[in-house]
Amino acid sequence: MLINLNVNPEVREKNIKRCREKGILLPTFKQMVDPSTVSEDIKNKLAKTGLWDVDPVNLYRVTWHNEPVEKGGKFGDVNFIEVPHEITGVKARIIALAGKWFPTGVHKVGATYSCLAPALVSGNFDSVDQQAVWPSTGNYCRGGAYNSALLGCQSIAILPEEMSQERFNWLKTVAGEIIATPGCESNVKEIFDKCHELDATRGNHIVIFNQFEQFENYLWHYVVTGGAMIEVAKQLNIADKDVRGYVSATGSGGTLAAGDHLKDVYPNVKIGAAEALQCPTLLRNGFGGHRIEGIGDKHVPWIHNVKNTDMVLAIDDQDCMDVYRLFNEPAGIEYLKKMGVSEQDIANLSLYGISGVGNLLGAIKMAKYYEMDQDDVIFTVLTDSSEMYTSRLEEQNKEQGNFDEFAAVRALAACLHHQTIENAKELGYYDRLAIHNLKYYTWVEQQGKTYEEINAQWYDKNYWKQIPSYAEKIDEMIEAFNKEILSK
Repeated sequence: MLINLNVNPEVREKNIKRCREKGILLPTFKQMVDPSTVSEDIKNKLAKTGLWDVDPVNLYRVTWHNEPVEKGGKFGDVNFIEVPHEITGVKARIIALAGKWFPTGVHKVGATYSCLAPALVSGNFDSVDQQAVWPSTGNYCRGGAYNSALLGCQSIAILPEEMSQERFNWLKTVAGEIIATPGCESNVKEIFDKCHELDATRGNHIVIFNQFEQFENYLWHYVVTGGAMIEVAKQLNIADKDVRGYVSATGSGGTLAAGDHLKDVYPNVKIGAAEALQCPTLLRNGFGGHRIEGIGDKHVPWIHNVKNTDMVLAIDDQDCMDVYRLFNEPAGIEYLKKMGVSEQDIANLSLYGISGVGNLLGAIKMAKYYEMDQDDVIFTVLTDSSEMYTSRLEEQNKEQGNFDEFAAVRALAACLHHQTIENAKELGYYDRLAIHNLKYYTWVEQQGKTYEEINAQWYDKNYWKQIPSYAEKIDEMIEAFNKEILSK
């Protein structure tokens, strides 16, 4: 069983009592995909609630369909933008889902909910007597700490010490405990080591929700993120044959699962896994540190379906920093206006965080590699927004000098319009197998997975195909759980 749904009746009853006392109901996958099915009572409560408020009703905002307002929004169409050609410099259409309009401003709040909810309704996490541990390279622990706070349970957020100050400042308001591990976003092993230490010292008092190995993370992105992209394609009347690509940073491997859903529906889709050139784990079995915050690397996540990945796209982190400055410094914005970028597209620049810029650059590389034309569409994700990284602007000004029009010209021309296909690699069968085999050193040697499991991921044709069916099973358990909450 890839997702543990075995029921612990005693703990489940404790969780029901806790939720009843706090007036908490849990949304289903079906409601996250289509929030029009949410009750009017919940919608009316949302109309009085801020997007980031620590209020249990905001669990129902774990969807791509939130009205894009900071307070009082209900639901609408999927939040997405089409990146203008004036910015991309390619003929292909690049469409990006916008994560800014989730609670906490990051799409990872969805992945954490999908890990926490099944554990609650099955009784595999005790919301009264256990702490939820959220190991992360940034955004995942934000979402985990937030969802824990909504449910009134204690959390431990783990993230590298070199993450942006904005992350730490906000975490202090919701997390029960914050642990900063050595290094930057590349230092995932240090995070795993801390989890082992906590497990050894706190034992039954914690439950570790490791995004890199929990298939609930994969499941949420397959069903909800992938479903949102399919909805956008239909909304824009994009022909099936023209949905050609999907690009996401490898990260925990979860967001890449949306590409698996797209490929199941659109046979022409190529899935591109983006990573930092400064830490080319997939491209060259390499290592190093980089500044594309939150994507994690130096290992292959357990939940990355490598057999379904068509390309590796290595992105220079300096390109990401320069484009982030272009999109946020006054001189950059003024130059983009001169270059014909519309007022609406200028307003949308705040939707790009640094990793979102990285995904955009990966999509541009893919479009150029496959020589895509004006009918071809690539989907990607803006996982968070510019407000998560404003302190980086001041840092860059100190390191590189003030950002003026000359810097803007260089950023648009060199980083965007002249992004090349260098460090883009199309994967053959044995290229994929070589990447998959890297999982052995992290997951079998260090993290307790078995030889049989790693081989099943590659050779069992049903291994990845079975995961989406868990959504229906979990929904049934959530509905029964909610019914018992309301029964007294």
